[in-house]
Amino acid sequence: MTKKGSIFFCQNCGTSSTKWLGKCPSCNEWNTFVEEKTSKKDSKKDSFKSTKINTSKLLKNIDYSSEKRIISNDKELNRVLGGGIVPGSIILLGGDPGIGKSTLLLQFALSSKSKKILYVSGEESERQIKMRAERINKNSENCYILTETSTGNIFQEIEKIEPDILIVDSIQTIHSSYLDSAPGSVSQIRECTSELIKFAKETGTAVLLIGHINKDGAIAGPKVLEHMVDTVLQFEGDRNYVYRILRTIKNRFGSASELGVYEMNGSGLREVSNPSEILISERDEKTSGVAIAGTIEGARPLLIEIQSLVSSAVYGTPQRSATGFDTKRMNMLLAVLEKKCGFRLGAKDVFLNITGGIKIDDTAIDLAVICSILSSDQDIALDTQICFAGEVGLSGEIRAVSRIDQRIAEAEKLGYKQIVISKYNKLDAKKFKIKIVKCGKIEEVFRLLFS
Repeated sequence: MTKKGSIFFCQNCGTSSTKWLGKCPSCNEWNTFVEEKTSKKDSKKDSFKSTKINTSKLLKNIDYSSEKRIISNDKELNRVLGGGIVPGSIILLGGDPGIGKSTLLLQFALSSKSKKILYVSGEESERQIKMRAERINKNSENCYILTETSTGNIFQEIEKIEPDILIVDSIQTIHSSYLDSAPGSVSQIRECTSELIKFAKETGTAVLLIGHINKDGAIAGPKVLEHMVDTVLQFEGDRNYVYRILRTIKNRFGSASELGVYEMNGSGLREVSNPSEILISERDEKTSGVAIAGTIEGARPLLIEIQSLVSSAVYGTPQRSATGFDTKRMNMLLAVLEKKCGFRLGAKDVFLNITGGIKIDDTAIDLAVICSILSSDQDIALDTQICFAGEVGLSGEIRAVSRIDQRIAEAEKLGYKQIVISKYNKLDAKKFKIKIVKCGKIEEVFRLLFS
């Protein structure tokens, strides 16, 4: 029997039900319904007091002027957001525990000199935040700290300070007294977010939210939370590496495929303006199984290093392992080499790694992956001054890739002497000083490199 004043919510999509269900009828997930108390108070005393009454207008009568973005001192954050923070926007930042979400936003708050920022923390005390600020070693006269979890008290403090930017760490710790359910529940997250959205849109204050993630890597709470906000950022990285990647998942005010790179050190996060330098290892001598690929993340061209190791299989079944690259696509490329090019790799172990802990989905690195595998198989080192950009088809042809001009320009900027691309790419080679080699088949590339 369902208790009076309680309802069941799906923890995945937020669908409500008066009774418990084993399978959610909306998202088809199993065992996601949780009981929450929903007894309400007489009035929303503690919520944001809206004074504006909206009326319908003709589209042609709406005045529009381009909003001036808030430009922070963090160039990587500006790039990921599409040129800066839009006033009145809601930004959600997610990431693994301890990855540096709080450090990133506190560092942003301390670096602001012209804008007034209120940093609300529901997880740390004032002393803990002060200790972190001392470690970052940045002093700010415009950064206010508030340790509070109630939305009513937060909005009261906002009325006193009137900040330009509000930072909430984290949305899972904030609760509204309008609901009786616990902080972090579906109803609380949805209610608190809707109050913050109403506040942001009516006052023009930018709001940055920190969100926890679950074991699957998705932001904890209902999926509707990501639909409600304007921008969703993912802060990711390997704990074994010092580099952190800020990736855009959703952006209503810019590109949704941008990338920012940071280096974690003792004094906070350092911006990496040229990621190609950290993604390519420095060596004293040539090594087989290493190839350089030209890729693009968002609007940023990158050169990455691909390492391969091909060895005879000791066990009956050959091993196939890829780090930072799709294993299924690697198996497809190995099948192309086996069937179309005659390389006997079926009885060999193949290990593939993209350095720097970065994950690449760009098909333009196929040619570099194949060259790296062949280099390891033949035990012949490739020229360190050559790089690759091309997609490999199932018939062994090298297909054209998009934005080839940017890839070539990045290789030229970093001092490479030669780049191998598809002959089907149309471009003006005269404007580049780097030598451009065009190939149509894998056999042509093999003869070029190993003959």
